[in-house]
Amino acid sequence: MREDGPKREITATVVKVLVHQRDDRGMSLEPFASRCVREGEVHELVTTDHDDTTPGARIDRVGFLGFAEIGCAGVIDRGDEVWIGGVRVGTVLGFDGCHFPNHYNILIQVPQPRTGPDLGLKPELDVRFTQSD
Repeated sequence: MREDGPKREITATVVKVLVHQRDDRGMSLEPFASRCVREGEVHELVTTDHDDTTPGARIDRVGFLGFAEIGCAGVIDRGDEVWIGGVRVGTVLGFDGCHFPNHYNILIQVPQPRTGPDLGLKPELDVRFTQSD
């Protein structure tokens, strides 16, 4: 049974760049494949080479990209493509809620964890979450 239909693209803007990596972060994958986001919320963008989507999966190897302010309300789903400054960064693996309700860590699956400077991030760059085909 198909659950997902078409959806709007979520836009956001980088508001702070992060520069560090960890191999022992201990994040825990939320059991949700999607999260609703509201205009004006700020969420953290985190890269990882983990690919396990089992609820509670431990996420240790991470690179921190930064924080982004959501520009329009909508739904971010596991598997959505993440674009920053017009460059495809990776796909949404899921969410870690260790800082919620302040913000979610949006986990982005990549071949190798990367940081904000690795990708040349700067405040005010555009971020897009697009539905994968």
